[in-house]
Amino acid sequence: MALIIGLTGGIASGKSTVSNMLKEKGYTIIDADIAARVVVEPGQPALQKIMNVFGPDILTAEGTLDRAKLGAIVFHDEEKRKQLNEIVHPAVRKWMMDQKEEAIAAGKKTILFDSPLLFESNLTWMVDKTLLIYVDPKTQLHRLMARNGFTEQEAKARIQSQWPIDEKKELADDVIDNSSTLAETERQVNEWITRLRLES
Repeated sequence: MALIIGLTGGIASGKSTVSNMLKEKGYTIIDADIAARVVVEPGQPALQKIMNVFGPDILTAEGTLDRAKLGAIVFHDEEKRKQLNEIVHPAVRKWMMDQKEEAIAAGKKTILFDSPLLFESNLTWMVDKTLLIYVDPKTQLHRLMARNGFTEQEAKARIQSQWPIDEKKELADDVIDNSSTLAETERQVNEWITRLRLES
């Protein structure tokens, strides 16, 4: 029986770093961000539904989704954002579940769902266990400013749009603290793999 683990973390907490470490060790990663891109590609049912709701103007000349235009619409309109999520989220979940079934069929023992909004979107029902990549709030702020060139105000706004990382810490089954060095993070990852006896 495969073990399904939800890998999550706040913005700039180093979730991708840990995800890549696990990928290099041969574990199967199913990424919600990739899913969100795939399900709105031309020819996908979700793109057609988005067009039905938001009109053909949200497509580029090439017929792909104009993310900037759509983003500008939903960013200021809660109702429209909800409509968009009601189209995209089920499509993303289905894609991830399909990928999971394929991985299980291929004999994979441990499958990780890489999902930044695992707790916010109430997706814990999709997984057996959760792993949170944690970084203390001060480090998170500094890393986000450095990574994206945000002002402190911009970075704080991005962080505040997610649940507080300390709140997620309470909910997670396991936590890896990524506030220190890469080597220290890798040590914790290896220890976690050993403790859970995870096979790829």
